[in-house]
Formats: sequence, C-alpha cells, structure tokens
Amino acid sequence: MIELTLSDGVATVVLNAPAKLNALDEQAIAELGAAYAEAEAAGVRALVLRGEGRAFCAGRDISGVDPREDDVIGYLDGLVTPLLQRMSRFPAPTFAAAHGACLGVGLGLLIATDVVYVAESAKIGSPFAALGATLDSGGHALFLDRLGAHKALDLIYTGRLMTGTEAVQSGLFSRVFPDDDVERETTDAAARAAHGATAAFLASKRLIARMRDERMTLWDSVALENRTQAALCDTDDYREGFAAFQEKRRPEFRGR
Repeated sequence: MIELTLSDGVATVVLNAPAKLNALDEQAIAELGAAYAEAEAAGVRALVLRGEGRAFCAGRDISGVDPREDDVIGYLDGLVTPLLQRMSRFPAPTFAAAHGACLGVGLGLLIATDVVYVAESAKIGSPFAALGATLDSGGHALFLDRLGAHKALDLIYTGRLMTGTEAVQSGLFSRVFPDDDVERETTDAAARAAHGATAAFLASKRLIARMRDERMTLWDSVALENRTQAALCDTDDYREGFAAFQEKRRPEFRGR
C-alpha cells in the first residue's frame, strides 16, 4: 500500500490504496514508518507525501474492527503517535499534497508534516460523531490553536467538513490550489527546498517546534534564534550563501 521513490534528493511517499480511500490499518502504519526510515537513511533533502485516487487519507481502516475488542490505546499510542512523531522529526523539509478526504489519522499525517498544500476539493474536519468516537491524531490541538474553542467544537458537534479553501483561509494549512495543480505545486516546492539551504531550514524547523511545544515568550524565542544563527555560522551553506551574494552568483547549497 505504501510506495517510496527516491529521486534527485527528494523522497516521494505515496498512500496507494485508492479503493479504500487510503485508510490505514496496522500494516499500513508500519509500512509508512518504514518508508520514512528508509528515506531518512538515504539522506534525502526533502520529502513529499501524497495519496492516490479520490482522497488523501480517510483515516483508520475500521472495516474489520470489532469495537468490543478494539485495542484503541494499542493502535493510537502504540502505532499512530510514534509514526506522527517520526514524521514530525524527519531531518529534512517535508511537504504534503492533500485532496479529497483528510480525516482522522489522515489529518494527523498532515499535522505532522511541515508544509501542507491542499486541493480546493479537500474535506477536513471531524465526522466522528456518527461513529460515537472523537477526533484523534492531534486534531483537537490543531483546531483549538487555529480556530479557537467555539469553531473547533462547532466542527466536532456538527460533523461539518471544511473545504480546502476554507481550511487555508482559517490558517490550518499553507496554500490551496486547484485539484489538478496541487500535486505538481507540492512536488515543485519540495524540489526547490531540496536544492536550498536545508541545514538552515532544519534549524528553523527545530526553532518553531520548540516555540510551539514550550510556549516560549517573544524574548526567549529571540534568544533561541540568536543562538541558532550563531551555530549556523559554522556551516558550509552559511559561508556559501555569503560568498555567492558577495560574488553576485547563485549559491550552491549542499545541506551542511
């Protein structure tokens, strides 16, 4: 179900089970984690995640789940959360192209990705009221942080799904594109990032993660930025960037 290709420093991970809207069972979760591990071992400088067919990912595959025997903690704590943590810590810029259903664990995959481009047709929200279940995989935190409590609970209570356009206008994700363009735009952005100053990009990725997770004050954030900038002075890319500017040429970054 999970496909991985490596080309010119970019890993492309594809959820390829379109008949079930790329819903993820335990095996698929394991395969997805293995794909990220392989891409990391290959030393790629950017990664793209996308889904085949009519949807990005409709969430967990519950077609064979008996709710009376379901090990929810085993699935979420044991499988899903470690995967999302691996994805969020991936040592290169990551991009996702999201279209159609982006629900449950599928929404979590987007939350764990650095940059998310969504199609106009994307469907994002919490349709779990019909299952007697609740939003998981980081959805509550995302909705509360970006939408506020009232809008978050409105989505949860009503089961209404946001379009890609609405999700971007609400600040959930990066940019929205027509359905026919979103995959190309995402791939192009990843390719540009892969040829950029990826060491500096990763420094910003770590900065933002710490600011978010530690709820830093402005001046604590500035102090951390200052220390990070000083550390980058010792990198080849920093020196190359300055040299290229002074010599009026394009920089050739190598991610180190």
